[in-house]
Amino acid sequence: QVQVVESGGGLVQAGGSLRLSCAASRGAFYRYAMGWFRQAPGKEREFVAVISWGSSTYYADSVKGRFTISRDNAKNTMYLQMNSLKPEDTAVYYCATGRGIVPRIETDYDYWGQGTQVTVSS
Repeated sequence: QVQVVESGGGLVQAGGSLRLSCAASRGAFYRYAMGWFRQAPGKEREFVAVISWGSSTYYADSVKGRFTISRDNAKNTMYLQMNSLKPEDTAVYYCATGRGIVPRIETDYDYWGQGTQVTVSS
């Protein structure tokens, strides 16, 4: 069955780091772009970062210079390295796979994970 599963969330103090992982079945990974979105309480889900099947990346301005997205196509796995975390980064982080090179809108993504909680204390 096609599935996308995030992991690696947790509690961290401001300035700390976390590494999120996203494992996908081949049907949700092969030739797809892979992106990260996040949703904080009371807010809409927002784009964070995306990496293409090849090598192109794109980041939201709010995380540029702090987060790094990568993928291992042989392992059907994608990662988000989050450094210099801020309290405003607190959210449920969702992994998704989608169409296009570096898609930024939710409607371009076909498969979504269940989310993993990231909480940054001040």
